[in-house]
Amino acid sequence: MFESNKSKQISPAVVNRLPRYYRYLSDLIKNDKFKISSKELSTLMNVTASQIRQDLNCFGGFGQQGYGYNIKQLHSEIGKILGIERNFKAVVIGAGKIGTTISKSGLFIKRGVTLKGLFDIDPHIIGSEIAGLSVMDIKNAADYCRKNKIDIVVLTLPKDETEPVANMLAETGVKGFWNFSNMELKIGNPNIKVQNIHMGDSLMLLCFDINNQ
Repeated sequence: MFESNKSKQISPAVVNRLPRYYRYLSDLIKNDKFKISSKELSTLMNVTASQIRQDLNCFGGFGQQGYGYNIKQLHSEIGKILGIERNFKAVVIGAGKIGTTISKSGLFIKRGVTLKGLFDIDPHIIGSEIAGLSVMDIKNAADYCRKNKIDIVVLTLPKDETEPVANMLAETGVKGFWNFSNMELKIGNPNIKVQNIHMGDSLMLLCFDINNQ
């Protein structure tokens, strides 16, 4: 069982691998697998067995020598570490192509996040239904986030609109921004976390790998 120890510093590289462990374990559960060794998991994930053991030992370790890992238990414990059981509430700001695709993808519910609302500035989009939710006017976003205690704001806005909207919503008590606006968003409040998603960077890294294989 993982016991939280906030005084212990965990490497960002380890934290960044946790969602990948969770995803692979989810697939194993779907395929009715019950246990797995670090060696078997390393083959699936292309990560060394030693690295897997080191990563999981940062959180107390979950395996048994001679048995390996109970897949459902490990999946559950990593989910707890990632905060999935907390059922965070999210809204999407910008109901264009990216916002619509993310909202309809089922990604939120798969990762323990409840999508509560979508907002846009376009009168042709406001009032339309996306993912079972009626798109609301962005001018009401701050009041909605405050009243509904929204945790996560997903930003799919044009670059020049992102920062002022984020700064406005940062005052409502939100805990984090998932930013797809192709700009490096920074929030003055250190308690509000930001994940900046740059799809172009991922494409260039793929080009680098191909170029240097």
